[in-house]
Amino acid sequence: MQQTYRDILVPVDGSKNSEKALEQAVEIAKRNHGKIEILNVIDIRNFSNAFGSIMDGSGDVIYSSFNAIEEYLNKLKAKIVEQHHFEQVQVHARFGSPRVVIANDFLRDYPIDLIVMGKTGSNPVERFLIGSVTDFVTRSASCDVIIIHQ
Repeated sequence: MQQTYRDILVPVDGSKNSEKALEQAVEIAKRNHGKIEILNVIDIRNFSNAFGSIMDGSGDVIYSSFNAIEEYLNKLKAKIVEQHHFEQVQVHARFGSPRVVIANDFLRDYPIDLIVMGKTGSNPVERFLIGSVTDFVTRSASCDVIIIHQ
């Protein structure tokens, strides 16, 4: 018996791997008459590390980054609608640890059956030091996970 996936989460980070995963997720959703939740997680720790002393407390850097992420997500959604004629797509941007938001927090808020994600989006040093987000999600998520290799 074939598994039916109707609520599909696709975490994206701007990498080719994540966008390839999104393409595959669209095909799965179309076959199953499902819907797609596209998620980008903004890791606030990156702002404190990168901008540390230059942040003035107003959050201007974070606010403009959030707006850029929303614009990117909306472009992905428009591309799916235009190229695949598939409209069951929602976009989400959240702050937090990508691994925790993807594997735990988002799944508590939405009835996700499947996560489709790229193999990796992090740089090699980050993967060595903290482990890949993909690895964490495959071990921790309460639903099925499909990893798309480039």
